[in-house]
Amino acid sequence: MQEEFKEYATFTTTNKEGNEIEMAVMDEFEFERKNYVVGALIEDNTIHEDGLFIFRLKDMGEDIQVEKISSQTEYQKIAQAYMEMED
Repeated sequence: MQEEFKEYATFTTTNKEGNEIEMAVMDEFEFERKNYVVGALIEDNTIHEDGLFIFRLKDMGEDIQVEKISSQTEYQKIAQAYMEMED
């Protein structure tokens, strides 16, 4: 059986240590008139879907610009809304 290959849009951000990391776009959604993207870490050409992260999406035309959500309270509120959308 041939393995199906999916192609994902990607973006680069930095981790807590300041290292650049590549993320795959797993989903996009709108909440309270703002756009968000759900990303999964890519390591060694493998997408780790077991740990998803939400970023604020900035509309920059063709380019994907993401912004980390610095407030833990805001992040939890957005994550809860996303999980409810997925049910």
